[in-house]
Amino acid sequence: MELTGAQIFIESLKKEGVTHLFGYPGGAVLYIYDAIYQQDAIQHILARHEQGAVHAAEGYAKANNKPGVAIVTSGPGATNAVTGIADAYMDSVPLVVFTGQVPRELIGNDAFQEVDTVGITRPCTKHNFLVENIEDLASTIKKAFYIATTGRPGPVVIDIPKDVSNEKTEFVYPETVKMRSYKPSIKGNPRQIKSAVDAMLAARKPIFYTGGGVILSQAADELTELVRRTGFPITQTLMGLGGFPMSDPQSLAMLGMHGTYEANMAMHKSDLVIAIGSRFDDRVTGNVEKFCPDAKIIHVDIDPSSISKNVKVDVPIVGQVKPVLAAILAELDQRDAIFPAGNIENWWKQINEWRKTDCLNFDNPGDVIKPQYVLQKLHEITAGDAYVTSDVGQHQMWAAQYYNFDKPNRWINSGGLGTMGFGLPAAMGVQLAYPESTVACVTGEASIQMCIQELATCKQYKLPIKVVLLNNGYMGMVRQWQEFFYEGRYSMSYFDSLPDFVMLAESFGHVGMMIDQHTDVESALKEAFDRKDDLVFMDFRTDPEENVYPMIPAGGGQSEMILV
Repeated sequence: MELTGAQIFIESLKKEGVTHLFGYPGGAVLYIYDAIYQQDAIQHILARHEQGAVHAAEGYAKANNKPGVAIVTSGPGATNAVTGIADAYMDSVPLVVFTGQVPRELIGNDAFQEVDTVGITRPCTKHNFLVENIEDLASTIKKAFYIATTGRPGPVVIDIPKDVSNEKTEFVYPETVKMRSYKPSIKGNPRQIKSAVDAMLAARKPIFYTGGGVILSQAADELTELVRRTGFPITQTLMGLGGFPMSDPQSLAMLGMHGTYEANMAMHKSDLVIAIGSRFDDRVTGNVEKFCPDAKIIHVDIDPSSISKNVKVDVPIVGQVKPVLAAILAELDQRDAIFPAGNIENWWKQINEWRKTDCLNFDNPGDVIKPQYVLQKLHEITAGDAYVTSDVGQHQMWAAQYYNFDKPNRWINSGGLGTMGFGLPAAMGVQLAYPESTVACVTGEASIQMCIQELATCKQYKLPIKVVLLNNGYMGMVRQWQEFFYEGRYSMSYFDSLPDFVMLAESFGHVGMMIDQHTDVESALKEAFDRKDDLVFMDFRTDPEENVYPMIPAGGGQSEMILV
């Protein structure tokens, strides 16, 4: 039976098990939207901006380890989606994004709403396609899902000319994909795994340094088993939080620019760093010339280009985190390996001395709301079991520091690109993935305005997200840097024309709350989370001068932290 390109689009998504499609219509994709209208197997979520649609697909993918799928029109629809695509590329999020394109005969003619989508997205996608023949559409979609979800995950763009979506051909969906140029490694080299185990058994000041690859590979159980078996301390990146329980005594919490004193000092003084699913980015290493000067480094990563890219490693293991950790555990079993506690007893004594610094302690006067206190109470009231999205800035760091994530996939934020506006649409995707779960969006008054229009989407689909706005009247992280490094010249970082967020939320049909007293924080949170069916927008008026500590200044080494 012959189907149109638009119908092939629908049937292909069904074959891939897609249940949610995030998007925004326009002229170049109207045939596809007509096909969407005529089926009910896939729920289309109408975002209010293409950036919001892609961020929602990201939140969906990050929460449930399934590929997120989005569709936008040509021209400005495609360019509006680029921020979300780039965000997904930086954080290795599996996405398939469909963009409309002008009819083939008009490509290159500067037609209405034409842009070179393939050229624009080439630097920020894992791969992209322009479908030039209707016969290639189904196989291209199959390839896109395969590329997006295997190896190091990432976004794939499929650009579909309007006339292709209206042509007809026989629908045949491939069962498998074979691509000679794309064969990601899964299992690590056995010799390197043995070398890694040798190094671990010999270490006296070891530390695990784990990242988002643990979450993406669904390897939290294997990581937890390995960490507990060795007795080694562990620190996690911003993207890796929850891969190992943060409340566990072996956890030193987050490392890096705003990591804990004990995590950064342990990294700096270690003799063995076991890096798993992390990529040694600048927010972790600080000055690479000063990074872990006495440590041997093991690096496990699915992406061979990440190995020794920023920091030279001694034992490279290219492979997916989950099977590599399973192989390491099997090697330990085969050797009957034991890690005597006495080998690292002095190491733990030193770490516990660093812990006494209590670097996350803060003063909590009764007449002002401290943002850290809001996050502590959020954790308490949600029993640490919420899905928490965030935007980017001070509030993001406080959420990472004070909401102890004990489970994977619960911390959904923009790491690599640092995209303001990510939090609310990402929360929509999470809530749609898990409609019965508690979802909170931690944001700032600058970030929330970037995609505030998605409150309308939340209303349309009855998404009971709880928005926790830490409102200090500034672009907080910008203000903090201007205080530290620009002699207090607060250039364009202060908002003196903020909206009334309570009235704004209510205008979208939601519940708004303004909290300006420390004594009201707990009761406000309880009231909000008791409203199971409502989106509640909480505007917490927090201390405008509060800074995020610890902080490693730009160009500093791990041991060069500002603590107060």
